Amino acid sequence: MIGTIRAATVALALSGGLALAQAPAGEMPKPGPEHKKLGYFVGKWTSEGEVKANPFMPAGKMTSHDSCEWFEGGFTVVCRSEGMSPWGPQKGLGVMGYSSEEKKYTYFGIDNGPMAMSTIPLGTIDGKTWMYEDAAKMGGKIVHSRYVITELSPTAYTFKWQMKGEDGAWQTLMEGKSTKQ
Repeated sequence: MIGTIRAATVALALSGGLALAQAPAGEMPKPGPEHKKLGYFVGKWTSEGEVKANPFMPAGKMTSHDSCEWFEGGFTVVCRSEGMSPWGPQKGLGVMGYSSEEKKYTYFGIDNGPMAMSTIPLGTIDGKTWMYEDAAKMGGKIVHSRYVITELSPTAYTFKWQMKGEDGAWQTLMEGKSTKQ
């Protein structure tokens, strides 16, 4: 999962600190139902996809093997990934969480490439669809992107990374499918 998001370089989880502010004095906070929804991503995933021709990376096939687990406390999920992309071998680290303050999902990702991007806190869930949106400077311009994950089953989801063009239309830069092992 993170390998696919990592390829799109999406963002950080701050939910643990925000939850601390809401806990009664002397009591350790407990993850809420929103945090528990992140459990969908816990496990080992294999992803395959295609990067479309775009100004930020070459087109071609991508694969990723991701291992995701709960971070201590149960507020965030941490994923490590390895894979191949059109620009070569990729390794990444991602952290997913939930901001109780903003009522949005968060993600922070880094990889062995030059980009790291954050969508704090711009992630939402609508049914089985997770959507992270971001605005970041790339090539001297503000670029709006979104990353959409659609749960197909407890063991499979599709993903799509899109960027908004100057005409306001969304262009797909990468898409594929992830399967839990």
